[in-house]
Amino acid sequence: MRIICVEEHTIDSEMAAATAPALLREAPYISVQQNTDAPWPRGSGHLTSVSMPEAAELAVDLGEGRIKEMDAQGIDTQVLSYSTPAHLLPADQGVAFARAANDRLAEAVRAHPDRLSGFAVLPWQDPRAAAAELDRSVGELGLKGALIAGRPGATFLDDARYAPVLKKLSDLGVPLYVHPYHPVPQVQEAYYAGFAPEVSAWLSLGAWGWHHEAGVHVLRLILSGAFETHPGLQVISGHWGEMVPFYLSRLDDALPPRATGLSSTITETYRDHVWVTPSGVGGLPHFEFIHKVVGADRIIWSTDYPYLAMDGTRAFVEKLPVAQEDREKMAHLNAEKLLRL
Repeated sequence: MRIICVEEHTIDSEMAAATAPALLREAPYISVQQNTDAPWPRGSGHLTSVSMPEAAELAVDLGEGRIKEMDAQGIDTQVLSYSTPAHLLPADQGVAFARAANDRLAEAVRAHPDRLSGFAVLPWQDPRAAAAELDRSVGELGLKGALIAGRPGATFLDDARYAPVLKKLSDLGVPLYVHPYHPVPQVQEAYYAGFAPEVSAWLSLGAWGWHHEAGVHVLRLILSGAFETHPGLQVISGHWGEMVPFYLSRLDDALPPRATGLSSTITETYRDHVWVTPSGVGGLPHFEFIHKVVGADRIIWSTDYPYLAMDGTRAFVEKLPVAQEDREKMAHLNAEKLLRL
């Protein structure tokens, strides 16, 4: 059985360096997380098993080292993406950095076409340029969609200024991976500050805060009517849907179509336009809930490498208490269909 993982990251060193000053202004606490050891050692049974310095070193490898680790863990294909909040690039440099980074990613994919694929990074500072870069990345470079790390700017993607990008995604029939990043600074200060530096940093980011932020991002797209305006728009939501699937029934009860003005319930829209991945978040109860609520037809696998290890991925998938048909869908068939792999 093939396993295709779609939230697997790399780092473009030049782009990361260019965003660093703005990132540290907006989220100074992120430096604490970036310089701490892994919360749990590898082999402890906890999946947060890679320190940020180690992950950064692994992320830049788009060649034999990555392929060797994939082979060791039984992963057939990784769909790569940049984990950099590209909207923080200097406004006059965003297009050039995105083009160069996408060219480098496409070159790595061409070197290993049977093992690697990729999502484009976009210059969100200029939505029309972002739509054009998406068009180039898909049409000329062969990338399979785009990933956004956090918000595209001061607002979320439901802001009307980003309509050209959503339309282009819909027209091309390629997905957008809505990946989390640091929360709005005012939210971080009010909700997550005030603890020991390491606690506040992780609570703001990978323990809770950025998952909530990414879930809100998807909900805003639904409630804004973006999927009705752009019927071909499909998004991918990691970490088991960034909390949203666990509240779909509550959302339907509180926000029925007569209140939202949408033609469908939130759950119906979610099941038609959102694909969910685990991003390495283990645990059978999480899976069983998502499998029941969202369904095997909308689950795609991911490990969140190199921020999490790939250890045990194949064994977990092979032991899931589901029919083999569902297992094949989640392991590779859904990704092949959505991304045209």
